[in-house]
Order: sequence, then C-alpha cells, then structure tokens
Amino acid sequence: FKAKTTSQNQYISAIKAHKLTFGIGPAGTGKSYCAGALAAEELEARRIERIIISRPAVEAGESMGFLPGDLHEKFDPYFDAFRDCLNERLGRGAVDCGLKNGRIVVSPLAYLRGKTFNDAFVVLDEAQNCTRAQLKMFLTRIGENCRVVVNGDIKQSDIGNQSGLQDAIDRLRGVASVYVHEFCRD
Repeated sequence: FKAKTTSQNQYISAIKAHKLTFGIGPAGTGKSYCAGALAAEELEARRIERIIISRPAVEAGESMGFLPGDLHEKFDPYFDAFRDCLNERLGRGAVDCGLKNGRIVVSPLAYLRGKTFNDAFVVLDEAQNCTRAQLKMFLTRIGENCRVVVNGDIKQSDIGNQSGLQDAIDRLRGVASVYVHEFCRD
C-alpha cells in the first residue's frame, strides 16, 4: 500500500504515529481509502483484534424512505467504499468472515454508545454530519491499543451549522496524541 500524493503520505504517517487522527478535506482526496487500507494492514498483522467502521446515518438531501432488512442490511450502503478497500486488501472471503465473526464491525454511530474501543482500529467517516454531542460520545469510547481516524469535510455538512467536527478539532488540536491533517484539492 503506497500513497499516491505527498498529502496522503503525510496522512498515513500521522495515523501510524498518533492515537487519534482527524482527516479533513474534500471528497476524492483518499481519506477513507487510506484509513481503510491501514486498518486492513493492522488486522492482517494481528496488531488489533477488530476494525470498527462507523458514520452518522444522515441522508444527503433526499430521503430513501423505508428500507427493508435488518440493521446491517440497512447500513450496508454506507459501508460500500470501505468494503471495496477491505476486499482489495484482505480478500472478499476474509472480509465476509470478519463481518460474521465480529472482527470487522460496521455500525451506525448511535449504536456505539456504551461501548469501549479496545484492541481496535476505528474509523468514523463523514464526521461533518456529527453533532457536538455525538462526537463527544464517540471520542470518549477510545480505550487501550486503539487507533482512531475521524474523517470529514467541514464544508459539506448535511446538518448545517450543528456540525461538531470543527469544535472537536479546535478542542483537541495541540494534544500530543492527536493530529489534524488537512487535505486540499491538489
């Protein structure tokens, strides 16, 4: 796994060196792919027990209405980008097995309340759609041997000025184990 840009290379290095990394910037910069590929490497090397992927269940402007199926089937469309990356890195069979045995967990943000992230690589994607309270709840789940990546584009919030992403960055910027990486269009 190699970075395609200097910015991606800096982001990957930051994730490896920090407990919590914020990846901020526009779509298409590789935020999710880099985080997913690193999570796959960590799981494959057995440095962690599981990958947890989450995002707020916010629709982008149009309602999909009622979706049939259980929670995982309803949330599956939100996991597609990560599934492609994990399938490429680990193989489809390993990903399907990991999803069945709980080594790969895909969950809406609201379902993480009360859990602690131990021995895990956790990715919160589309964090610009999290409120302050949701981000606080998520960030207080971080436990032992845990690496957390929070990705988002502050300029593309679907919840308007209620987004807590900038607030979380402002509060945590400068903390030793936290890194904020800002991608630009280049």
